[in-house]
Amino acid sequence: MRFGLAVSSGSFGSGVAAMLDIFSVADAVRADVDETIPPIEAQVAGTSSIVPLTSGMQLPASRGFHELADFDVVIVPALGSLTGPDTRARLDSEEGRAVIEVVRELDTSTVRLGAACTGVFALAESGHLDGRRATTSWFLGAEFRRRYPDVDVDLDQMVVTDGPILTAGAAFAHVDLALSILRMVSSDLARHVGQLLVIDERPSQAVFMAHEHVQHDDAVVIEFERHVRAALAKPFEIGTAAAAIGTSRRTLERRVREVLGLSPLGFVQRLRLERARHLKATTDQSLEEIAPRVGYANVESLRALMRRHR
Repeated sequence: MRFGLAVSSGSFGSGVAAMLDIFSVADAVRADVDETIPPIEAQVAGTSSIVPLTSGMQLPASRGFHELADFDVVIVPALGSLTGPDTRARLDSEEGRAVIEVVRELDTSTVRLGAACTGVFALAESGHLDGRRATTSWFLGAEFRRRYPDVDVDLDQMVVTDGPILTAGAAFAHVDLALSILRMVSSDLARHVGQLLVIDERPSQAVFMAHEHVQHDDAVVIEFERHVRAALAKPFEIGTAAAAIGTSRRTLERRVREVLGLSPLGFVQRLRLERARHLKATTDQSLEEIAPRVGYANVESLRALMRRHR
């Protein structure tokens, strides 16, 4: 199996390095797991022989972007950006457009595609994600939905597989993406590599989400969040919340879904979960004490919410 990483200048260095190391270890131990597993080769493709990454790292590239069709799997790592405007600038750069155009021409009946973090934006730009499920960096979810309305975004998942395309969440989800790609080769090999490198399974991004860092500029959603955070211990009623921020129930439901991909109640539950986890980590309060502080008279309701999003 041949994996090609389409790495542009400024890509997230540790993510690229982690994937290369995981694939290297997989090739080194594959015969110990199953002698029939084919060789695993990962190569870097770039626009120059040396690609500068974040944190001053530099990476040699042995292939050009125009050679990506030669690989079994093509992976677009994180672009190294943390905001919507910076991500858009990287997509509009010469290298960004080069990656997008080459990926657009790939035939997904013969080449599988993968991307992590802001690299998923490049896949979306290529059109390959239209009508498919995908995930990306949770804090850029609103930007992604606004820019790519034809993509079904699932920010809960660490890795989403839809047909020949795998997408992963924020930067260190490169590790999860690499193991998911290895599972296409051999589930036993992926499990063995995970054990060797002490990689814990992380099926969900939900535990890492902090909604005050979700980037969007929708005034209705901003006011709704402020209202909910100020009254998190009180029972939630959507009509009351809509009236409190000067909008209609229908408008509130529509705007929250468009921006966050959640119902208003779903968003309230996420904020309650976020507050509960913060209190659990920073105080000595029990869940029984925390529950009423986040709007639950019954601690079992809070426990059930935490189980669903662990």
